[in-house]
Amino acid sequence: MNLKELSQKLGLSQTTVSRALNGYPEVGENTRLRVLKMAKELNYQPNRFAKSLATGKSGHVGIVLPLENNLLVTPLFNDFLRGFTSSLVEKNMDLTIMPVPAEQELQTYRQLAHSGRVDGIAVIKPLRNDPRIEHLTDMGLPFILHGRLQPNDGPEVFKDMPFAYLDIDNKGAFERATNLLLNMGHQRIVLINDDSRYTFAYHRLLGYQCALGKKGTSFDPKLVYEVEMTEEKGYQAAKHALEYLKPSAFLVSSLILALGVKRAIRELDLQLGKDISLITHDDELPYLQTAKFNPPLTAVSSSLTQAGYLLGHHLHKIIESGNQLRPQQVLEVDLIVRGSTTMASA
Repeated sequence: MNLKELSQKLGLSQTTVSRALNGYPEVGENTRLRVLKMAKELNYQPNRFAKSLATGKSGHVGIVLPLENNLLVTPLFNDFLRGFTSSLVEKNMDLTIMPVPAEQELQTYRQLAHSGRVDGIAVIKPLRNDPRIEHLTDMGLPFILHGRLQPNDGPEVFKDMPFAYLDIDNKGAFERATNLLLNMGHQRIVLINDDSRYTFAYHRLLGYQCALGKKGTSFDPKLVYEVEMTEEKGYQAAKHALEYLKPSAFLVSSLILALGVKRAIRELDLQLGKDISLITHDDELPYLQTAKFNPPLTAVSSSLTQAGYLLGHHLHKIIESGNQLRPQQVLEVDLIVRGSTTMASA
């Protein structure tokens, strides 16, 4: 079944059928619904190349990945992609991933904007002052940010941003987690976090600091470790803290880090949930479930797969609007208390 045959079945011109399938507003609603119904009944699939010529769109969205970030090999990125690509499949769109050296990233965006190779861009793991945003805005290339910016060093999360984003409440989540530990009597709480140049990590640090300040507990920078989010780095940071800083609790920025923290606790013959408390951020990874650890882990929890799906959904809306929409969404984060947290020893 091709466009000509579908048009003949409907008794309409090929132009009208094409415009109805592609959502042009000048086609009446009744006509559009009749075309869509017939196309579905006959299992008509429009030719992607022909559709591109008709609409001026490639049907692709892009993610540019600096090679230095190593995101392609991380399980967290793969879980994000699972949700993102699921959303694109529903919209009959394809994904182009472009790994490039960091120094070529902005040049790659310029090439994409001029070539029309992609209709929009998803920008991930933003820095607090991210140079990509101004460049993409100037180019007029539709984009959405997975996260936000933090151009000022004040205590409040910066909200008035003239671009699309989807984020989670990192600051609120880590403030609540730190409060839980403080209310359990913990005073020496180690935070193991990613580099605070990244907005999400900075917001988590802000939440930790705010909770301490509200309880009148002094912030000690020696209790904060900024490391690459791997099991080995989590282990090294926790082992150093346990040997030299004697904390009673850990708050960590990923379940991958938490694996390393658990290993360090075990090596020093300490018991998690009794001698040491632990709260982790949980991206709801299907292969690492906080509820199935021994003991089950207390966690601030938010689905990375859901975030990827919503990001793809919003990016499609931006593209379809002709880059006029600027959806902005912040997802709440759950705090789930389990056996890895306990009252501090007297």
